[in-house]
Amino acid sequence: MATEKLYYQNQYIRSFTAKLQKSEKDEQGRFYAVLDQTAFYATGGGQPHDTGTINDVKVIDVEEVDGEIHHYVEKPLEMQNECVCEIDWNRRFDHMQQHSGQHILSAAFDHLFSYRTVSFHLGQEICTIDIETENLSEDEAFQAENFANSIILENRPIEAKWVSEDELEKYSLRKELSVSENMRLVIIPDFDYNGCGGTHPKSTGEVSTVKILHWEKQKKNIRVYFVSGNRVIQQLHEKHKVIQSLMTILSAPQEKLEEAAYRVLQYSKELEKNIDDLKMKLLGDEANVLINGAQEFNTHKLIKVIFTNRPMAELQQLGKTIIANTDNIVVLLLNEQDKKIQLVCARSNDVNINMNKVIKQILPIINGKGGGSDSVAQGGGDQTIASEEIMNELLKSINQNLD
Repeated sequence: MATEKLYYQNQYIRSFTAKLQKSEKDEQGRFYAVLDQTAFYATGGGQPHDTGTINDVKVIDVEEVDGEIHHYVEKPLEMQNECVCEIDWNRRFDHMQQHSGQHILSAAFDHLFSYRTVSFHLGQEICTIDIETENLSEDEAFQAENFANSIILENRPIEAKWVSEDELEKYSLRKELSVSENMRLVIIPDFDYNGCGGTHPKSTGEVSTVKILHWEKQKKNIRVYFVSGNRVIQQLHEKHKVIQSLMTILSAPQEKLEEAAYRVLQYSKELEKNIDDLKMKLLGDEANVLINGAQEFNTHKLIKVIFTNRPMAELQQLGKTIIANTDNIVVLLLNEQDKKIQLVCARSNDVNINMNKVIKQILPIINGKGGGSDSVAQGGGDQTIASEEIMNELLKSINQNLD
């Protein structure tokens, strides 16, 4: 037996009574109830489901299954003749505002620029429409938003009606209907005629306002992010809090925030450059100290050092700095960090050793990965053995690869 949909008779119903026809569990183990009539809107047409209570048990989801409205509840309902049901009105009215705001904004883009809406998403905080254009200018977005808000301000009626296929010829539909029976139109006279199964307020004035937040490229379309009604106030509240905080942090009035933020960013970039320059100088000094203390190794000079908690990028740069500033040298740098080991092997251009081959021979010992060029190679893995033993293995590998 199909459930009677009270929300199509009166979308403003907040509480009602109904007879409980089923109280069962579905294949996923979710408890659900079926009523003879309901004002709980089931997910569909881009609009999310209602929530609320049935006999004080929370309704957490609502879906239509083969003509039945399944009210998914936190726990099973006891079978009884009459149930007392309450709709979460704040959620329902929010969805009504967002859904109608979408109709109005989509129609505005269509009227002004013939940009057709190809999809709609009603999110928890922000809504989106994808419009059929590859570009959207600031001016076009501003015009569409203004046009939409002028329709809202006129407080035009919003009418929902069921029509037959023959009656469709009377209306200039914004897009073709996706169904051929149970056809329902949502009409804003002389502005928008659109097939829709959602809930809407009685007039555009109840939408209050529409605000476009931003937009972005989405494949061959443009995705427009917007909010309507009370969500506009919430967005304004949140953004004002951020602005007030930034005014304090940057010691600047609102109209000077962009300029102040730019100055801070520029100063930050200059500091980062200075820090990088100082780090390079320190690495250069460290490289010179290591070069001066290099050991004899066969006919070459050798630097081998074990570090702790040293960034890999620094190891690589240190190795490159050393081989760039001296000849006939081999560099082996190890770093211990969180039971992991990192390796950098380097040699000057006049040393005929393939460092990539050397490190590849060691990586299996530490369950590691890595690689590089003939002159500089790096890798990392687990510290399966002591760092000193890994260093000895590297020296053995170098001896094997000496030409």
